[in-house]
Amino acid sequence: MASHPTTRFLTRHWISRGRILARLCAPRASVLSAFVLAAVSVVPGPALHAELSTVYLGTGGPGAKGIYRAAFDTATGKLSAATLAAEVGSAGFLALHPRGDRLYATASLDGTVGAAGYRIEGDGSLTLINAVASGDGAAAHIAVHPSGTLAVTAQYGGGSVAVYPIDAEGRLGTARVIEHTDASRVVPRRQDAPHPHQCVFSPDGRFALVPDLGADGVVLYRVDAANGSFVRHGFAASVPGGGARHLRFAPDGRAFHLLNELTLSVTTFAWDATTGEATRGATVAALTADEQAGEAFNSAAEIVVHPSGRWYYTSNRGHDTVAVFAADPAGTPLRRIQLQPVRGAFPRNIALAPGGGWLLAAGADSHTLSVHRVDQTSGRLTYQTKGVINVPAPICIVFARPAGGTAP
Repeated sequence: MASHPTTRFLTRHWISRGRILARLCAPRASVLSAFVLAAVSVVPGPALHAELSTVYLGTGGPGAKGIYRAAFDTATGKLSAATLAAEVGSAGFLALHPRGDRLYATASLDGTVGAAGYRIEGDGSLTLINAVASGDGAAAHIAVHPSGTLAVTAQYGGGSVAVYPIDAEGRLGTARVIEHTDASRVVPRRQDAPHPHQCVFSPDGRFALVPDLGADGVVLYRVDAANGSFVRHGFAASVPGGGARHLRFAPDGRAFHLLNELTLSVTTFAWDATTGEATRGATVAALTADEQAGEAFNSAAEIVVHPSGRWYYTSNRGHDTVAVFAADPAGTPLRRIQLQPVRGAFPRNIALAPGGGWLLAAGADSHTLSVHRVDQTSGRLTYQTKGVINVPAPICIVFARPAGGTAP
């Protein structure tokens, strides 16, 4: 929320007065410093720490031309119009390099189907570094290791993951394909074969976790980042017929929450960071049976966690809502506290803005991106009036480093 004009005036007045008096009365500098700090402290925090962030949008579908970008004001929740940042096919998912100066995308470019790397310029524009084939068709997801030395794509249709080394210049190297073999076959057609849907690295980077919709669980790999190697380490089974899709670690790293696409539910796993083992706990529904019965189609798509770790958010396609969950003390199930309409259709992706004050929801079928305020006491969402912009078939939202106040 922006500060009131009177507050801004008083803040500038006291800061200026303090600086003048400090020069005239140097021996009292410490007293005046405390007085100035007290005056500044009455100004609401968000007004002093507001940033204009660049938002990159992966797209895929009718009218989509590639990666788009917009500017987001963390004080007001306002989005600028979206503009095309890079023309590329199948740019459905994006991942930021840990250094913040490169962006990687699933891609189809000049006959190469796999992944592409881009350098983020000072004005937020993107310059292609290179594109590399996955070796097993189109990718549904991409992630970059915390070391920044390798990237991974998940091939839903191919039933594999592909590991790409990244050199010091940000170039992707030749991919090494690892085939999945598990399939639960609980749900006909959807689970007759493996379907890796995401790759998430453990907080310490020692393990990679790959939810596999066809296998009803998470394939666990031990990672050697220096050599770019993945070695299968184990498997964490989820609920039968659930269709494991995406997961998020709790901020303390002691648990992760897995979103089951087909049953629209969230399963909690305890995580042992030393051994790389996951123990399944409770499963909670994102939508009740009655809520699902009101729609011709329902499918869970994305899960995100608030920086505080107190709330989780999942998107429901068909019902076109975000389910809000409270994360109670460790060892207890998540608890659904709200269903928030996204003001769009088919929310394949949602994302929290830096600081966790806002949630953005991408309506893939409505070609929209909507903004919702996050209440920092309850975690509940409130739609930002007139908080919608148009983007062709958005299916991924990534916040980059602050844009220095320059809108695209």
